[in-house]
Parts: sequence; C-alpha cells; structure tokens
Amino acid sequence: MKIAQPYLLFLGDVTDPLSAKTARGILKWRPQSCIGQIRLTEETVSLDLPEYSLQQAKDEGVKTLVIGTANSGGIIPDSWKQTLIQAAEMGFDIASGMHQRLSDIVELVKLKEEKGIQLFDVRHYDDQLKVGTGKKRSGKRLLTVGTDCAVGKMFSALAIEKALNENNIQARFKATGQTGILIEGSGISVDAVVSDFISGAVEAISPEFSDHDWDVIEGQGSLFNPSFAGVSLGLLHGAQPDAIVLCHEIGRKHIRNLPHADLPSIEDTISTNLQAARVTNPNVTIVGVCLNTSAISLEDAKTLCADWSEKYQIPVTDPVRFSVKSIVEKVAAL
Repeated sequence: MKIAQPYLLFLGDVTDPLSAKTARGILKWRPQSCIGQIRLTEETVSLDLPEYSLQQAKDEGVKTLVIGTANSGGIIPDSWKQTLIQAAEMGFDIASGMHQRLSDIVELVKLKEEKGIQLFDVRHYDDQLKVGTGKKRSGKRLLTVGTDCAVGKMFSALAIEKALNENNIQARFKATGQTGILIEGSGISVDAVVSDFISGAVEAISPEFSDHDWDVIEGQGSLFNPSFAGVSLGLLHGAQPDAIVLCHEIGRKHIRNLPHADLPSIEDTISTNLQAARVTNPNVTIVGVCLNTSAISLEDAKTLCADWSEKYQIPVTDPVRFSVKSIVEKVAAL
C-alpha cells in the first residue's frame, strides 16, 4: 500500500475532538505532508490548517484526500459521500481508515475505473501475502511491544524514528496499523491479515535493506492481551527485531476492556517478549521502556523514570513529557 502525498485532510462534520485523532496524528508526525483541511460545517473540529476547497487543493498539488476522522461503527455517513465522489471526479486518490470500505460506494468504484484513481481502505488488506520464514535478512530492526494495547507503541516508534534521524542514524518508520499507514503513506494493517500470514506480512513490510541503518516497526496489541496476542506474536516473529522497546501506561488497572484480565508485570513482559523474539533472532535485546505517565505529576514521572532505569538497568522515559534520547543512545551502541 503506497499512498501518494501530500494530503488534504477531510474532517467531515464531526464535532468531538477525539474523533479527529487520526488527522491529528498525521499532522503531528508528517506536517510537511498536510497541505490543508476540508470541513463540511463551521462546527466541525479544526486542526488550524488552511481551509481548502477541493479545487484549491488540486491547484496546490494535493494527491490524496484522507478521511482523518472516525465515528462510532466506522461507517461512512451519507453526508460525506458527495465530497468523496466529487474528489474522485477531480482525480484525487482517497484514503480511509474507516471500517466501511470506500469500495462499498458504487460511484467511487466506477470513478476508480474511469479516472484511474486509487481507493485505499487501510483497515483492510486483500493482496496476496506469503507465510513468514524466519530467515535472517539484512538490516537492523527495532520493534515496540507493550503490556497491553493502546499504551503508546505507535507514538514511541515515531518518536524514536525521529530522534534517530536527528542524530544522523538513518531510520525508517514501518507502519502496521491504519493510523500509522496514513502517517507514513505505506504499510500493512496486520490486524486485517489472516493469521497464517501475519509474520509474512511483517517480513514484507521490512524486507532486506542496506541503504539505511534501522527500520522502526510499529507494534500492535500485547502478548498478554487475550484478544490480540496472536497478532502481537506474529508481528514479533516477522519483525525479527534486534531491539525491542517496551511500552506501558502508568495507572492502568487491567487489560483494556477486560476487567477480569490482570496486567502483566514489567519483568514478565520483558522476559516473555524476549523469549518469543528469539525464535527469529537469538540476539534480540531490550533497549528501553517508554511510559505514558499522564496519570501522575511531572515530578513523580521524573522520579519514576529514574527509579525504573536503575531497577531494570535500561533507559526508561516518557516520550511525550521528556525525550527518547537515552533510548537512542542505547540503539546507537548496537
């Protein structure tokens, strides 16, 4: 999946700021790719980007209209369809992270054939994949893993990629989820892949390379999450990581949406991920822990990171409040 940039971010008519988190993620990590925004009403959430009509965006060289919002159920509302169809008529590619496929809209499928545009349903993957082999391949890889889902694995991977490049260590972010794909413009949403092919999909996302130093691969789920552990294990084997970074949210009481399921300890999460990763890379090591410390004060977060760094003898930080410099230094030494 290769999505052409730059983007016009379509915000539809949603009024809940949380519904625009996909667009906010794209803007934060790839601001140079976001030419402007298009909204259907004045009440729609805004990212404070220039307001463009489709024609103005076309004149500015925009390649893809990206649906940057979500709603309950992931259904594309009728109120959005006119704008999407008009964009297709004008020759824009369209990308969506909604559950409903763009290809379910008959007019868009017809225009795809007529105009030669691309429709990217990034939550879905229909192309042929090979099963994973675990065969050693060139290049170094870092994978973010977690105690649970939604603990900051994508954010941490992007922060580490950015910091590596700023320190003249050439790194590339490899997306495995819908928001990451829209940020990077490429990738495979591994939770949409048939289980037999997950490790093969990750091998395809990060094949052999020698033209840069590191691939930083976005993690998904957790080996300890009863709902998504299969995805996490397949990703771990396919990534063949040389380094892993553990992500965890301070204050979380149990596995997300499963109050009967306890969170694993940090020690168990580290040891289990390393053991599983050794199936495809016996030399894997952990290079740091990224925490979401938003539930505690800044001073308490500083103290906790320092205490855990001493306890686990690896860098521990909050990539939002602090930096990932200590992790980058560890990576640079590998």
